[in-house]
Amino acid sequence: MHDFIIKRARLVEGHQVDIVIDDGKITSVSLCNENPIDFLSAKATIDLAGQYFVSAGWIDSHVHCYPASPIYHDDADLIGVASGVTTVIDAGSTGANDVDDFYTLTRAAKTQVYAFLNIAKTGIVTQNELADMEQIDKSSVSEAIARNPGFIIGIKARMSSSVVGKNGIKPLVRAKEIQQENNQLPLMVHIGNNPPDLDEIADLLTQGDIITHCYNGKPNRILTPSGTLRESIQRALKRGVLLDVGHGSASFSFDVAEQAIKQGIYPHTISSDIYCRNRITGPVHSLATVMSKFFTIGLNLEQVIRCVTENAAQALRLTGKGVLAAGFDADLTIFEVKQRPQVFVDSEGKSVTGEKYLLPLAAVVAGDLVLTDEGKSHDVFDL
Repeated sequence: MHDFIIKRARLVEGHQVDIVIDDGKITSVSLCNENPIDFLSAKATIDLAGQYFVSAGWIDSHVHCYPASPIYHDDADLIGVASGVTTVIDAGSTGANDVDDFYTLTRAAKTQVYAFLNIAKTGIVTQNELADMEQIDKSSVSEAIARNPGFIIGIKARMSSSVVGKNGIKPLVRAKEIQQENNQLPLMVHIGNNPPDLDEIADLLTQGDIITHCYNGKPNRILTPSGTLRESIQRALKRGVLLDVGHGSASFSFDVAEQAIKQGIYPHTISSDIYCRNRITGPVHSLATVMSKFFTIGLNLEQVIRCVTENAAQALRLTGKGVLAAGFDADLTIFEVKQRPQVFVDSEGKSVTGEKYLLPLAAVVAGDLVLTDEGKSHDVFDL
């Protein structure tokens, strides 16, 4: 007997498929009527009737969900499964001092939670955690990573003037040393106001490193004043450096994103930089909201979904996730695409009216179905 079967699920490519889930894994994805399935043999079955989309579970590569953080905090399940997101990665809220506590707290969440470890041992307790180089203790970082294998999936360095103070590029140099000493874990680098200058930052980055807040509208942005891509960013992209959205309260500009995308400068991953305040009052609200904004500036549905599934899993080295295929984790997102006008606001207060938006209905995590508020009103989910 199968654990769970999803019938007539609509893929973003347009096909309808039947999905079989057993023991927390996808065991079959087949075109409807191509591979006969005994639907009566399942413990639970839902029939989406070709009306609703299913993708691999959405991964938010940049959130803040350590509940004890005094600045950026939230509940993992509110920004996760309640919003159709199966996996979240906290981007540096904790350092070596608090990451063990964070790990313990995440075990109660239905959402799968991972962490980028802040290179400062205190994490983000203040806004200037890298202004004191004594906060960056390489041995403490390595010991924390060793204590939390599978939970800490990378390291985080916030490289903007308010964070590094007078230290300039030095924290990033230290971060690269830490990375080299810890199996080349993914490194996520926050960019904001200078100093240090973005050119200095970009020239230190290597293949697989992630620039987050890539479409911010600050002077230290990826575009020159004339709107072309900085040469240092061009070189970085050729080396395999990745661009992450990291929308947040102050780090996403419609104008910058639109100019960049028109030049073919696409995000590798779309992430929210969500925490309680920008979830409740905006401009973030949810990963689905951030994803929907990209329809207004040139991305199609397949491109948007790829940024939160396959691309995210590859960038974060989550090898069992991001693909809707047999053998992968049974993490799925069920959603609608609503064709109606919706007003979106960026981090600079600019409003844009989109023609459509994403509405998540349910998250499936390791084979367990969790409905969003919108999904609870749909009879199709009455198991």
